[in-house]
Amino acid sequence: MKLLVDRLSSTPTRFRFEADSGWWAAHMRREAGLPQELPEAFVFELSAHLMGEDLYLEGAASGALELECSRCLARYRHGLREPFRLVLEPAGARVPADPEGALALARDGLCLGSEFEAGWYRGSEVHLGPFFLEVIALVLPVKPLCREDCPGLCPRCGADLSQGPCGCGDARPDSPFAALAPLRAVLRGGKS
Repeated sequence: MKLLVDRLSSTPTRFRFEADSGWWAAHMRREAGLPQELPEAFVFELSAHLMGEDLYLEGAASGALELECSRCLARYRHGLREPFRLVLEPAGARVPADPEGALALARDGLCLGSEFEAGWYRGSEVHLGPFFLEVIALVLPVKPLCREDCPGLCPRCGADLSQGPCGCGDARPDSPFAALAPLRAVLRGGKS
């Protein structure tokens, strides 16, 4: 997943990159809580061209992940589609103050700036894999939901309420201290 900058011109050139489960597993840490397998390959389609010395990229990322619903804990397929735009200036002699940015510029030929849509490039090859991972990370839901109206699990018995009502009913105490009512009765009974 690299671009050869010296082969680009002011006329946009179209590219299509696919990232399979092997690519995904190699770049995802196990402790991230994300699945290691992809149900389908991620596809990154983009057009790239030069604007003077700046490199301009525009495209979209699409694919799917198997996620766990934050309400009912069911596994479901979450589709992703996200457009992106990136303008890269030549880094020249600039060295990013951030050590990770400096390493990325040396390793990948690409360093993102504080704004996601801007950054710097160096050399004749720009490796886009780390940028694509950033695009995916930005569109992942913070609280995945299998569907918007997922009722979740019963707080009493743990039954999946999307399968139907559980046997607990809808009895709710008036206050969080209602559970102390029997203790109160015992204490009053002991004083009388």
